[in-house]
Formats: sequence, structure tokens, C-alpha cells
Amino acid sequence: MTAPPQPPALDLPDLAPARMVNEYVYCPRLAYLEWVQGDWADNADTAEGRFRHRVVDQETGDLPVPQTPAADSALPGDEAPSQPQDIPAIHARSVWLSAPEEWLTARIDLIEGDGLTVTPVDYKRGSPPDLPEGAWETDRAQLCAQGLILRANGYTCPGGVVYYAETKTRVPVVFDDDLVARTRQIVQQLRRLAVGPIPPPLISSPKCVRCSLAPICLPDETNLLADRQPAGEEGEVRRLMPARDDALPLYVQAQGARVGKSGEVFEARLNNALLAQSRLFETSHIALFGHVQITTQALSAALDAGIPVAWFSTGGWFKGLAHGAAHKNVLLRIEQYRAAFDSARSLALARAFVAAKVRNCRTLLMRNHSDPPGETIDALAQLAREAQAAGAMPQLLSLEGQAARLYFGAFSGMLKPRPAAGGQPAEWRFDFNGRNRRPPRDPVNALLSYAYALLVKDITILAQIVGFDPHLGFYHQPRYGRPSLALDVMEEFRPLIADSVVLTAVNTGIVAPDDFIQRGPAVALKDAARKRFIRAYENRLDSLVIHPLFGYRISYRRILEVQLRLLGRALSGEIQEYPGFLTR
Repeated sequence: MTAPPQPPALDLPDLAPARMVNEYVYCPRLAYLEWVQGDWADNADTAEGRFRHRVVDQETGDLPVPQTPAADSALPGDEAPSQPQDIPAIHARSVWLSAPEEWLTARIDLIEGDGLTVTPVDYKRGSPPDLPEGAWETDRAQLCAQGLILRANGYTCPGGVVYYAETKTRVPVVFDDDLVARTRQIVQQLRRLAVGPIPPPLISSPKCVRCSLAPICLPDETNLLADRQPAGEEGEVRRLMPARDDALPLYVQAQGARVGKSGEVFEARLNNALLAQSRLFETSHIALFGHVQITTQALSAALDAGIPVAWFSTGGWFKGLAHGAAHKNVLLRIEQYRAAFDSARSLALARAFVAAKVRNCRTLLMRNHSDPPGETIDALAQLAREAQAAGAMPQLLSLEGQAARLYFGAFSGMLKPRPAAGGQPAEWRFDFNGRNRRPPRDPVNALLSYAYALLVKDITILAQIVGFDPHLGFYHQPRYGRPSLALDVMEEFRPLIADSVVLTAVNTGIVAPDDFIQRGPAVALKDAARKRFIRAYENRLDSLVIHPLFGYRISYRRILEVQLRLLGRALSGEIQEYPGFLTR
């Protein structure tokens, strides 16, 4: 078997944005994530900064060509030409300039001047520090980079101004030789950074607390798994991301409905009657079931805002996804493809997925079975150990199949009988005699298939957000149209999320036997029951659990994202192996 071709080397970016000079001084890893991998996330600080920046983002005012005397036009002995007396003042906002000789480009917030001498003004949201220089080193270096660009374009630029909006303070910065040399050194370090590898996270740094990319960077988690000094007091891993995601999906399943956009709100209507609405910034994705339309305006707004749109069949079969441009992190996809072509690395990841799934199935039985069968519990523990040590993919598939038969063979013991009124004996609402699908032939299997479809949809969306190709997996082999990577990552969460939702829906009466419709051998949920089940599924994703490795409380929706980012860290070599999620 011939070795797979090696990926081409990435081109070094020609010009570094001056803003990345600021980011590099603050944290080299932050600069790498933003510039090289194309990652970005908002928090309250960045949103406020963008609001304060809105005025200088508007392109207004002219920037004349620099007025410099022509040296070769003067003859020996001639007097220097006098400068014009009526020089117009310069006040130009949002000016984009580049300086290839300095390897820099920038969109400068404001340029003030008189035609001979110009001053860049850089707007910052905070307040000036109590330092002799009057401004943070990050801000001074970024401002000096803008000055170098102006000088390279022929302007006289002895210094600039940092404007701190919180206190409305103008801090002058002189571009002396030391600052210029330091800035040029930073630019060269930044350019070397672009060829990789990604710098390690900061250790025990207070900078991480305010960084909007902390949920992407995972500094404490990565340091812990890489055996570096953990951050926080007494080795505590700080939860640097919100426990829950404020943005939620918009589900539309009324047949004939249409999703449109009114202002900054998505609206689902049927015959002009409003069914549901969701504000753009509060929408994580849109899920359309069956014969539901979406207008061009709504779809365009969703793509512009990075909101995926997912299509399902009426019965819940996941069909596909529309999203904006692919994530810029091509390096992650290169590593994903490298690992997928490497049978040993694929097997190692597959073992982690399957072993975690089997252990979580065992835990669910122990928690919820009315009389946990000891032989099954012991057998699942043994199968998990064997899966972790499997020497080949066929062996792993066999072990997973054995575990699934044992698990679903005991699944009915987790279904509770319905209490009866008037002293009558309790009665079973649903029968379950093992897993069946395509199509599911009983209500419990219909619920399981529907829950798995919802879960693979969510993981597919998250995989694309992180930067993966969701169709190339390591355990599930590539097949046209199948999100194999999403199915891989879903394995360990099938019992914890999907199966748990089914048990909750059945045991608490969220669904009843008359909530299903029989079509030949196939069984499916009715519309009203499907809405209740989706609500139960979303509630499960939002429930908080203690992460077994990191010790903080976080929702299952966030845990899915963390696991995908840890998978990326394992593929890049930042951590030695992928840590499967195991509930306690």
C-alpha cells in the first residue's frame, strides 16, 4: 500500500495586519488562533469595543498624497522651495494602507495632519494604564506599526495617539528608535509564528479570563492534558466559557410553513399566522422539517451571521446543511485528513470513542435500571477494556456490536411502568424488545432514531464551526452524504444525551402510546408529540453537569464543543491522546 501524498506547505502570508501585532504582544497563541486558524468569538468586551468603534469604522475624509519636494528637480545653489502656506487639515477615518517593505497592512482608525506631517489615532475601548509610557505595550506596538506603514507611503509620521474611549483620554506616543526596533522585531516574530506550530497556552495568566477566545483556546484544559502546570489556585481548572450557550436553535416543523426575516428577527409563519420567532443574535441554527420553506432574505441573513440551516425529512431523517464559507482553519483539516489516512491513528481515536460509549452505556444502566443485571454490567466493563486495547478495526466493530446487544437487551429495565389510579396495577406504556431501525418498528425505537438524528445534526454543526470536515471520520468510514466524524464523536454521547432523553420522555409521560402513528411496519411521532420531545431534547443539552476531567459545571451543549476542540488538540499533537467523555 502506497503512502498517502503529503499536503502542500502553506504559503507565508505576505503582510501581517497591524492589529495582529497587538494580539501577538498580548498572547502569541491568540494571534495564531485569529490570524492563522481564522478563529473568532465575541464576548461582552469585544461587543462593546465594536460599538465604541462604530464611528471610526466609517470611511470619511480625504488623505492627500504626501507633499514632499522633488529632490532631483532642484539645481545646486537653488534655495529650497517654500512650502505652501494654505495647507488643508487632514481628518480621514478608516484608511486602509499597506507597506510591503515592512510586511504590514492596516486599516487605520483616524489620520490627522496638515499634509506634511500625519498622526495616526488608534481607538481603544478601555482606559489608559498607570504606566510611565501612558499606554499599554500592545497598543503602542500596534500604533507604531501604523506609523511605519504611513512612513513607507511617504508621509512624515513622528508619532501617534492612542485614544482610550472609556476615559476619553488621548495618549501621545513618540515613534522613537527603540519602539520602532521593537515593533519590527515583533513583526518578524509574528511572521515566523504563521508557519507553526501553535504556541502553547499561557499558564496561570489573568489575561485568559477576559479573552474572548478562551472557549476556543481552552488554556487550562490543554495545559492539564499536556501535563503542564494547571492554571488557577491549587491546580484548579478555571471555567473560562459560559456554562450555557445563550443562542438556541429555531425548529420549524409545521408543514407548509415559511421562515422569513423581519428586521433582525426570524419569523416562522403558516398562512400568515405567526408560529415562532427568534432574534438573529439569539439563534444558533435553524432546523426545518419536511415541507417547510425559507426565504432568500432569511437564508442570506443566516449565512451572513454564521447561522447554519439544517433540513430534515418529515419523520426526522437528517438530510443536509447550509452554511456560510468554510472555516479558515485549513491546518486542522490537513491534520484530520492525515490521521484519517493513518490506520494506527484512526484506530487509536476509534478505540477512545467506542470505549467511552460502552462505559457510558454501563453507567446509564446502573443509574436507571430497576434491577441492574450484574452479568451485563460486568460484561460491559470487560468489553470497554477490550475496546480500549483492540488491535484492529474489525475487532473493535465486533466488540461494539456485542456491547450494543447487551445494552439494548437490558434497556427495557430502564422503562418505568405508568402508575394506575384507583388501586389498579401499574401498566407498561411501551414494549421494547431490542434495537431496530430503517424504519423503526415500535415507539421506543422511533424515539431513539429521532434523538440520534437531532444529536448528529448538532455535532455536525459544531464540527463545522470548529473547523473540521464533518464527513471524514476515523471509526465510521467515509460514505457519500454521511457525516462520519459527527457519528464518531456522537458515540460517547448516545447514552448520555439521546438515550437519556428517550427515557425521560417515556418515564415522565412527555410522550404516550397514542402520540405515534403506524405506517405499515414503520412507527413515527405525531407533530404535537415531536414538539414536546424536541423541547425535552433541548432541555437535556442545556442541563449542567460536572465535567469529570476539569471539575467545573457546564452544559452538555458546551461539552460537545469542548470535546471537538480537544479532538483538534489531539490531532495537532498539543495533547497526547483524545480524552473520551465519561460521566461519573
